[in-house]
Amino acid sequence: MTADARPARSTAALVGWLSLFGATFGWVEAAVVIYLRRLFYPGGFDFPLVTLPTEIAVVEVVREAATILMLLAVAGLATRTAWGRFGAFSIAFGVWDLVYYAGLYFAVGWPASPATWDVLFLIPGVWAGPVWSAGVVALLLIVCGARILACDGRGYRPGPRASDWLLALVSIVLLLTAFLWNHAVIVAEQLPGRFPWEIWLAGVVAGLLPFARLFLKAAPGGR
Repeated sequence: MTADARPARSTAALVGWLSLFGATFGWVEAAVVIYLRRLFYPGGFDFPLVTLPTEIAVVEVVREAATILMLLAVAGLATRTAWGRFGAFSIAFGVWDLVYYAGLYFAVGWPASPATWDVLFLIPGVWAGPVWSAGVVALLLIVCGARILACDGRGYRPGPRASDWLLALVSIVLLLTAFLWNHAVIVAEQLPGRFPWEIWLAGVVAGLLPFARLFLKAAPGGR
């Protein structure tokens, strides 16, 4: 074990604390959204959506940016390496997102099913898609993030490869394309069209490929 490697128990505790933060923060997010929907969508949250007043929309965009910065701040405090911090962020983000939807469901019975459409994010435009599309990404982030922290705790940090950076970029572009696919029609207060799940799936696969080395070659005790 290297000098900065963590014992397994410490890694497990770190995952636990990150999950606790993500879960409590997810509930806070759900509570905020419940209040917003009661105020601006008293008849129910459904598409086509009436656009929020400009001043409220600006506040929402800033709040979402602040949410990401909070998750980054927690990840920055969690560990000392950039690789470990990415894993920590992935866990906190994934748990936050899953608990957010769980909180909405248990508090107000929404979403009715994983196929229910939602506005997922507002930066750099309106992200929209079925709840399952965000849930799957969140779950994968948790799994990959936990694996990153486990390897980081043993001192294993794969060196960056140009192919990994390229795949990460391709993944981001494809996922953004899929989630922003219906931006224009939602802003125009129209019904969204189909969700381009093929583009979404290609983005997920591209994002997972760089982790193959981490999962397959970084077995406990190996390099």
